[in-house]
Amino acid sequence: MGFPYIHTMGTDVDAFLGQLARHLRTQVEKLAGLLLQRLNGELPELREEREIAALTLEETAQHVTTILDLLEHQPDVSASKAPSVVLEVGRLYARRGIPVSRLLRGYRLGHLSLLEMVQAEAPRLTSDWHMIHLAAMRLITIGFDYVDRSSEEVVAAYQEERDHLLQRRLALTNRASKRIGTTLDVTRTAQELTEVCTEEFADLVTVDLFDSALDETGTGSPEALTQRRVAQRSVLDGCPESLLRIGEAHSYPDDSEPARTLVTGRSVLHRIGRTEVPMWMAPYESHSQALSALGIHSVLLVALHARGETLGLVQFSRHRTSVPFDDDDLLLAQEIVSRAAVSIDNARRYTRERSTALALQRTLLPRHMVKQSAVEAASRYLPAGSRAGVGGDWYDVIPLSGARVALVVGDVVGRGLHAAATMGRLRTAVRAFADIDLMPDELLTHLDDVVIRMQREESRDEGETSATCLYAIYDPVSRQCSVASAGHVPPTVVTPSTTGEARTASVVELSEVSVGPPLGLGGLPFETTEFQLEEGSLLVLHTDGLIADRTRDVDVALTTLHDFLASAPESLEETCDHLLAALLPSRPADDVALLVARTRALDPDHVAAINLPSDPAAVSGARRFASDVLAAWGLEEMSFTTELAVSELVTNAIRYGRSPIQLRLILQSTLTCEVSDASSTAPHLRRARIFDEGGRGLLLVAQLTDRWGARHSREGKVIWAEQALPADSGSDHRANETPLGPQG
Repeated sequence: MGFPYIHTMGTDVDAFLGQLARHLRTQVEKLAGLLLQRLNGELPELREEREIAALTLEETAQHVTTILDLLEHQPDVSASKAPSVVLEVGRLYARRGIPVSRLLRGYRLGHLSLLEMVQAEAPRLTSDWHMIHLAAMRLITIGFDYVDRSSEEVVAAYQEERDHLLQRRLALTNRASKRIGTTLDVTRTAQELTEVCTEEFADLVTVDLFDSALDETGTGSPEALTQRRVAQRSVLDGCPESLLRIGEAHSYPDDSEPARTLVTGRSVLHRIGRTEVPMWMAPYESHSQALSALGIHSVLLVALHARGETLGLVQFSRHRTSVPFDDDDLLLAQEIVSRAAVSIDNARRYTRERSTALALQRTLLPRHMVKQSAVEAASRYLPAGSRAGVGGDWYDVIPLSGARVALVVGDVVGRGLHAAATMGRLRTAVRAFADIDLMPDELLTHLDDVVIRMQREESRDEGETSATCLYAIYDPVSRQCSVASAGHVPPTVVTPSTTGEARTASVVELSEVSVGPPLGLGGLPFETTEFQLEEGSLLVLHTDGLIADRTRDVDVALTTLHDFLASAPESLEETCDHLLAALLPSRPADDVALLVARTRALDPDHVAAINLPSDPAAVSGARRFASDVLAAWGLEEMSFTTELAVSELVTNAIRYGRSPIQLRLILQSTLTCEVSDASSTAPHLRRARIFDEGGRGLLLVAQLTDRWGARHSREGKVIWAEQALPADSGSDHRANETPLGPQG
């Protein structure tokens, strides 16, 4: 059995709610305004964010309209959808980083207030309190069903936007990790930071570094707050937001936000009103007005901090992007800047070490080659590109006794300060061994022992010490070249060929040098290769960086080297420059040491030799021979000292050596007296007692000449002594002495 009065009553309530809805249609804007006023006291973002306030007003009007539609037409609430502007408010809250709980609180307060307003209008249409009560109950049911339904949609829109923002931030972080720090260059790394962050995150990004962080020597004062703008980028052409230009130095006021960020290391989110541009951003009124006109509204200040040291400051600004920075943006900026700071610190540490290593290496390399008459030489040293680092390549030209010269090229394995320091130690060792006139294979054997000793002395963290070395001795008297290699590229020899009187194209060949093991292996022999060179031949010594490249075959590089040397210019300096340009058109991936030497032959008239019997009576003949030779050379004033030296050296050879004995005089930039014999007994100075009849010969030679020494060969030994020529001896004796080209 039905109850018609209930149906009738329900119909009457629906009709009454429809009448109430039509009555309130004309007051939608008024109701929306009143609701917004009530919400202002509860939701601070409505007071602080103009965009949110404007959109919320529109949203409130849509809510009022939707509720009135439900009251008038009685549709199914579950089938209704929230207005699009309502979903946009949810997305806006998500972009602003406002918690969803505050958004839902606004929903509850707004709808409750709306229901109160609608209920307050009911007594104006009827005095039936029973009808008013039933209408209120129906109104609450419809209202809360609508609130639940629309809240679900708004939360879904809010979460969708948050997920989208999270994906964008993760994508930005991923791009930053890939694109920032691709080089070991401080400035380029800072530029990469600004490029990545102005794509979607900020409208202006600036990077300032302390001068101490940019100081390659590492001697700058970290306490000084002077900074330098190393990079900046804007979405606007020319960065009109910034008064500073790249490379310009500046400092922030002590009481400013940037200064406090630098001192404390704490990042700051700074919001800016239309007329509240801070002085540290715009010290001039005109610039302040310009920034206000651009609409700059929020700034992030993040310190560049790495390994316990503050390097500088990064500023992120927004003006074209209407959404201001929030706390999540600050965390994202901190994440990106922290990664960039490590890359910048790595770059500056590398730059400092590379500069120090390069300075050390250039200090250890010969700045000016010692004058000698055996060869004309030119050299170049090129450090590797910035990422590769400084290696341990070196070269040297060492004058030896008997007018000979040693040519050296070596390469220490590894890079950085350790390689440069090791190079200096090995170069010093080579010079020390060359000073005692060791044969090339013997010298490399001793040098191998030095490297092995270094390996034992050094820790494992420094890496294994190893090196390659090529050591060549050229004798301009015999035109003999003796070469030994410890794992090093053999020299290239360019021999001038002639047809009759006319010079034709040079013939290029790679000398057949036996290449031994690299230094540091121990227990393996080295071998000396000997060959004769024509006067004017070129000896080209280099490290493997000249021909070895990942993008080019070594054989192709050697062919290019030979083709160029076949028609090389006369000038050795031009030869070096053109050779490097031909083989290394771009920055080399490895260090390159290049040494080019043109051989000379000593004039036969400047060499005089005599074989002597192992008889004390031959000493007087040796003195006469020396006197006659000096007279022929116009050096009579040197006869007394030379005859005394000859007498002592020949006597020493006859008494302690073995036949054959030879006396040889060599005139070049100095006068050299050599006495050779077949004995390997090494001479040495000793202090003779008062009544000793002998033991003073070498002491006299050492006191009367400029230098003396002994060198050993497979045939025996040579004792030699050198004297400087008189200042007025004429230029003919120095005809073969030409100043060498400067170091490249």
